[in-house]
Amino acid sequence: MPRYCFLLQVRPEMLEEYTRRHASVWPEMTTALAESGWHNYSLFARPDGLLVGYVEAHDLDAAQAAMEATEVNARWQAEMAPFFTGLAGRRPDEGLLLLTEVFHLEDQLTPTDTPSHVREQDHR
Repeated sequence: MPRYCFLLQVRPEMLEEYTRRHASVWPEMTTALAESGWHNYSLFARPDGLLVGYVEAHDLDAAQAAMEATEVNARWQAEMAPFFTGLAGRRPDEGLLLLTEVFHLEDQLTPTDTPSHVREQDHR
């Protein structure tokens, strides 16, 4: 499944509250994300508010479009918008700065390079 990494900038003075809100994302939002094709979605933050997101999706554009069609996403984006800088009037989910993947270990390992405990996990 394709992997995507993106950046956003949270206002440093609002990072604590942003983190608190993500400790209990609305159940209807998490359900909508899963049903829209977002997998292994994680967010990471630096103390200065740099937000790094990681998500896997068969088609990120389709997953984003599916979320955009939900009412819960409109509410969530409206609540999250004040936390961000540099969006130039766009919603947070429209302001993702996608990064280009330059290395992925599993893509370069040959079957003989892969440790046995990793091969066993892949077959579970």
